[in-house]
Amino acid sequence: MMQLFHLSPSKDSSLQKQLREQIANGIMKGNIPLDIPLPSSRKLAEQLKIGRNTVVLAYEHLLDDGYIVARERRGYFVNPDILGGQVSASLRPTEEEYKRPDWERRFKVQPSSQVNIVKVADWQSYEYPFIYGQYDEKIFPSVNWRECCRDAASDTALNDWASDNLDNDDPRLIEQIRTRLLPRRGVWASPEQILISVGSQQSLFMLVQLLLDQNSVLGLEEPGYVDVRNIASLHQCQIKPLAIDEGGLIVDDQLKGCDLIYTTPSHQCPTAVTMPIERRYELLNRANSDDFLIIEDDYESETNFNGKPSPALKSLDTSDRVIYIGSLSKTLAPGLRLGYVVASERLIQEARALRRLMIRHPASNNQRATAFFLERGYYDALMMNISRNYQARWNAMNRALNKYLPGSYEVPTFGGSCYWVKGPKELDALVLQKLAQKESILIEPGNVHFSQENSPKHYFRLGFSSISTDRIEPGIKKLAEIIDKAC
Repeated sequence: MMQLFHLSPSKDSSLQKQLREQIANGIMKGNIPLDIPLPSSRKLAEQLKIGRNTVVLAYEHLLDDGYIVARERRGYFVNPDILGGQVSASLRPTEEEYKRPDWERRFKVQPSSQVNIVKVADWQSYEYPFIYGQYDEKIFPSVNWRECCRDAASDTALNDWASDNLDNDDPRLIEQIRTRLLPRRGVWASPEQILISVGSQQSLFMLVQLLLDQNSVLGLEEPGYVDVRNIASLHQCQIKPLAIDEGGLIVDDQLKGCDLIYTTPSHQCPTAVTMPIERRYELLNRANSDDFLIIEDDYESETNFNGKPSPALKSLDTSDRVIYIGSLSKTLAPGLRLGYVVASERLIQEARALRRLMIRHPASNNQRATAFFLERGYYDALMMNISRNYQARWNAMNRALNKYLPGSYEVPTFGGSCYWVKGPKELDALVLQKLAQKESILIEPGNVHFSQENSPKHYFRLGFSSISTDRIEPGIKKLAEIIDKAC
């Protein structure tokens, strides 16, 4: 029986938790017999080379949780009641009895076949992770976040959010977004105009489903955000690539015929260029004259450290045509998956009804913890820390690229957390990615952001949100050497 347990070296409290979990799993899987007592605490401690108290505490927890029972003078046994209701293994069909469906024939759509951004799961083990969208654990205020999560689990807070909230969001989080985040971008909204989402992807999915059908035309920046293109293709609407230049989306007759336009004016994805204020007014005038709606994805709006930020497109909108998408993924933590939509009260009403059919609402405990984080000023302090660190890395990237890959990029005027790099024309960024990975360098090929056939292959993106400043120059130097050899 001792062979079932393999503990990793750690503190006693962690060992006790590991042992407790392994015994519980062994019981539930039927690996521990009902009629044989568990090893004594002394014997199990000797076998596993751990303190006897660790075993005693593990047994006591299992006893309290009902996994085991104590029998006088015989020791601990598996509690047969814990296994009640389980289907007998003998009732499971054999491999030969299975008749599996033809899944390929039954699928109406296959999202797995789409071209997507693929990120290395163990990116933290690489020496030079120039990947986009990951957070830096050295910057993240884990102590403050744990405090907010703990307070969100207090009895008072629990009574607020633990019940079924139907389709409602946490009013404290809505208030913080309305009064603390949106005014920074010049946007003013009522609570009825704000909806919380599980990140910007869900926001986009709901908006596409509500506003587009097979007869609709969605205008997308080229190159642009691949997830929008993939979401739209699932709904079978027509997709129209829209050219960009050094000022972002070009506002001219190419916009004619569009029902909805997705744009990233403050920090174009992926090139990082910023749309000037004059062009923003032109775009809004076009939306009125040509009768189309605009989705403004204001991602990374808080990471502007390179001059006075341009106002959000939504802040200039007087006709209620702009649908504003914000996210906390690029600032707080990507794994939190919290975003928000700001739009016409009527549109939010329908989006709320649609979201209810999907998930009802994002997890209320996360909403409350985030509300506390904003209320207590921790978010403001985090943004100052991020801006200070990102600016140092932004400057280091600029110096290194200018030194080792001159002329390959334009300096992002907005700030942000990445550079869009143009390699030699003969370069294939997909090949470069594989060669660089062998040298512990991670990059993101840019081909995924182009929708046209025969699109350029020599672009790639270098993120700096998760790489320390001192590693940027040596990483760019090694990357430049790989490019020279490959070309």
